[in-house]
Amino acid sequence: MIKTKPRYINREISWLSFNERVLQESEDKNVPLIERLRFLGIFSNNLDEFFKVRYATVKRIFEAGKSGKSVLGGEKAKDLLAEITKIVIDQQRKSVEILEKIEKELEEQDVYLLNENQLTEKQGAFVKKYFLQKVSPQLMTIILSDLAEFPMLKDTAAYLAVKMVLRSDDRTKSTYEKKEKRYALIEIPKGIDRFVVLPKEGNKNYIIILDDVIRYCLDSVFPMFDYKSITSHMIKITRDAELDIDNDLSKSFIEKISSSVEHRKIGDPVRFVYDKSIENDTLEFLKEKMEIEDADSVIPGGRYHNKRDYMGFPSLGRNDLMYDKITPLPVKGLNIEGSLLEKIAEKDYMQYTPYHTFSYILKFLREAALDPKVKTIKITVYRLANNSQVAACLSNAVKNGKQVTLQIELRARFDEQANIRYAEELQAEGVKLIFGVPGLKVHSKICLIEREENEEIKRYGFISTGNFNESTARIYTDYTLFTANEPILKELNKVFDFFETTYKINKYKHLIVSPHYTKSFFKKLIDKEIANAKAGKEAYIKIKMNSFTSYKMIDKLYEASNAGVKIQMVVRGICCLIPGVEGMSENIEAISVVDKFLEHPRLFIFCNEGNPKVYISSADFMTRNIENRVEVGCPIYDEDIKKELIDTFNISWNDNVKARIFDEEQRNLYRKNDKPALRSQFAMYDYYKNKLSSVDNIEEGIDM
Repeated sequence: MIKTKPRYINREISWLSFNERVLQESEDKNVPLIERLRFLGIFSNNLDEFFKVRYATVKRIFEAGKSGKSVLGGEKAKDLLAEITKIVIDQQRKSVEILEKIEKELEEQDVYLLNENQLTEKQGAFVKKYFLQKVSPQLMTIILSDLAEFPMLKDTAAYLAVKMVLRSDDRTKSTYEKKEKRYALIEIPKGIDRFVVLPKEGNKNYIIILDDVIRYCLDSVFPMFDYKSITSHMIKITRDAELDIDNDLSKSFIEKISSSVEHRKIGDPVRFVYDKSIENDTLEFLKEKMEIEDADSVIPGGRYHNKRDYMGFPSLGRNDLMYDKITPLPVKGLNIEGSLLEKIAEKDYMQYTPYHTFSYILKFLREAALDPKVKTIKITVYRLANNSQVAACLSNAVKNGKQVTLQIELRARFDEQANIRYAEELQAEGVKLIFGVPGLKVHSKICLIEREENEEIKRYGFISTGNFNESTARIYTDYTLFTANEPILKELNKVFDFFETTYKINKYKHLIVSPHYTKSFFKKLIDKEIANAKAGKEAYIKIKMNSFTSYKMIDKLYEASNAGVKIQMVVRGICCLIPGVEGMSENIEAISVVDKFLEHPRLFIFCNEGNPKVYISSADFMTRNIENRVEVGCPIYDEDIKKELIDTFNISWNDNVKARIFDEEQRNLYRKNDKPALRSQFAMYDYYKNKLSSVDNIEEGIDM
């Protein structure tokens, strides 16, 4: 029997393939050493979130007694869980090997990571003092052997599982010492830096991980036990992060989300990771007490877990071991010192962070907050920075008598608590809060202000592909269009009306709004390219986005490929489409760029018989984005900006240093060719720097 070729890549497997690309960065010798450690941290953090969300979803399907084939791309839930576990075990093993190699290379640069057995007497004294002053007061230790019920372990917290073999106090039995075991758990404190920098000796830098500080001082933790031997090994558990929102009508929406976030802390375990050198009796004791099920993913790992902490590995003043910092550039022609509204009234401007400074968004909001002619500000928020200047601008606007309406998404995954805090604070300041549409997350990135000019209302606004977050704007690449285009902004106002009048579905001539129009709108554009290709005309589609999982949109692009439409895709993460398959997708090419910055924009370019149509959007081609969320896409009408966006796509597409090729086998092969080396993110900065004239002041771009 001939096995038919698959039509799609399973989304979970594709996601793991994306995380493999992140892991590749930690192995790439072209990446500075400390940055490679930080990529290991990103890999680990990604994996934690994957198990909390995606693996947990598959596990729920399995436990419900369903195969899940219809929603899992043809794979049975049971088989997929096993396949995921196999891939993750291999990736974890590889990550441990990479870490060991990096540590050796760091030693060549006079940076040494020591464990508790490698300390000199002087370093030991420093560690003892550090432990007693900083660590011991925050240490949570539980003696397991004396408990009738095993304690609830925190989600993704790291623990040292301690086994003590005690000396017997009964000297009458024999000359042999009777052995008795005691087990304990020590929670690694989160309020202390994971990496402790020891005193420098000459040019040599020394670091010890907090886990090993605790190991070195175990005698101070358990002085009440007369033990013959003591060992400690790291363990970690990951819990299901699904929010179960109750239907209690007496509770506010904020109360329901708060309650659900609290309940997440005791969600079902979906992954148990342990140090593979742990003794069998200790491992079996833990698994039995924790009631680890067969469906749970049990992953042997290395000595240290929570490698996500490597994202904060200390710089040690070693700039030579990190990426050069770039100075964010000004947008050509847009002086941040003058009035942005006056300039935007004349023409549209495009900001592309982090190549451009995020300060334009902050300046726009600050100016609107202070301008006496501005009457209203409306904005959507998905993820804010921990200490958000955007929130401060909105608070300031209310104090200056503006009517501020904030749509804040309380269900933004893993940012629920932060958004609840901001919602409550801004509501107390007088900001009008709206919580979007029941059953739909609001993922759009939009802002609209109304200003009284000559006794009429004039609108200004911006539409973005990314969050209004000054922290992530330093590492996420995103487009933001500033515009005073009245037809576009009138429709933007309709989106805000929809948040409050959810039963009324508006019509749009310019904006592309999910969940009602995104899928049908892009299908029409694809159909036009198909018709042009069949008529012998030039036809192409260029797409840049984060993830591509919608089978309906994949099938539409397969149809376009079969009609002769040339399709180029730059997809950072999940890609369920299989490019380059004869008779299905031979006219589709797809790459992924993973590098210094996180590629985050959504950009769509259609040939349109040589007069390209260009759009930016907050939506990926994922079912959740185009059918189950409120998203906003926007056409680009300014010819200069249109050309700029096409140029930026081509720069990404021509990357032959950091681009990986998508294929059916998920091999993540780097694209290699005979063309001069082009590393797109570095070339992108040069592109924007070269656009500036001698009168533009690059120093303007320093973030506020």
